[in-house]
Amino acid sequence: MTDEAVTDKAVTDEAVTDGAPVTAAPVSDAGPVEEPDTRPLDELLDDIYHGQERISQADIYRRAVAAELPAALLTRVAALPQGEYAVDEAADLLGGSAI
Repeated sequence: MTDEAVTDKAVTDEAVTDGAPVTAAPVSDAGPVEEPDTRPLDELLDDIYHGQERISQADIYRRAVAAELPAALLTRVAALPQGEYAVDEAADLLGGSAI
């Protein structure tokens, strides 16, 4: 074994790319990423927008916490920019379905 320094180098296969270096893509055994069930989000939006035209991000987040939405959905609500949203805007941005 030699005392050569180990360096980080991109893995390439020039035979396949006609001499143009290409970095190998990372491989994952995790499988496809599963989207969270958005039904609780749809139910929450239906409930909080009943009789309301627009609701602030802060109010949506407070109600989502109180409704004990799953962490993945709470993260989406927390990531909404501050401001007021109509139900269809909120549903579109959060990945739910408009009511």
